[in-house]
Amino acid sequence: MKKTRASTLFLFICGILILTFGIALTIQADLGVSPFDALLVGLSSSVGLTVGSWEVLIALLLIGCNACLSKQRTEILGLATAFITGIGIDVWLYLLHRLTEPEHLFSKLACFGVGMIIIGLGTSVYLHTDFAPIPIDRLTLVLQKITGYRLLVTRTVIYLVFLIAALLVQGPIGIGTILTVCLGGIILNTFMPLAQKVLNRPYASDSSSDHS
Repeated sequence: MKKTRASTLFLFICGILILTFGIALTIQADLGVSPFDALLVGLSSSVGLTVGSWEVLIALLLIGCNACLSKQRTEILGLATAFITGIGIDVWLYLLHRLTEPEHLFSKLACFGVGMIIIGLGTSVYLHTDFAPIPIDRLTLVLQKITGYRLLVTRTVIYLVFLIAALLVQGPIGIGTILTVCLGGIILNTFMPLAQKVLNRPYASDSSSDHS
C-alpha cells in the first residue's frame, strides 16, 4: 500500500508541474489564454495579487459550488491542490519571463500550441491519480456525471462561462482563447484514455507483486 500511495503522490505532483508549465507557456505566448486563466490574469492586472493567488481565491468559490452540485462534503484537499497549482504557475511564469519571451507570431503560436498540449497531458496525468483535482477540473467531472455528457461537452460549457467572466475583467482574450475553447476539450478527451492505458501498467505490476 505504501508503494502505491507513494506512486500516486509522485504522479500527482508530476501532473501538476506539467500542467502549470503548460499554463505558463500559454500566458507567456501573449495570444490570449484559456477563459479561466484569462480571468485570473485579468483580476491580477486590474485588482492586484499574482495570477497564482487568484487561482487559490477562485478555487474557494468553486469548491463550494462543487459540494452543492455533487451533494457531498466540501473537498478541502482541492484547495491544497489549487494552492500548489497557484505556486507552480507563479514560479513557471517567473522563470519563463527571465529565460525567454516570444516576439514573433510564429514563435508565439509555437509556444501557445506546445502549452496547450502540455496542459492536456498534465491534466490527464494528475486526474488519473484521483487525488483531489483542481476545483475547476472537479467541476468538469461533476457536470459530466450529472449530465452524462462527454468531457468535451462539459469542459467547453465551463470555458464559455469563464469566457464571459474574463471579458468583464478585461482579461487577455485573443486567438489563443478561441483555440482553447475549441480544442481544449478535444485535447483533454484524447489524453485521458491514453493516460489511463499507460499509467495503469505500473499499478498492475504493483498489484501483482502484492498478491504474490
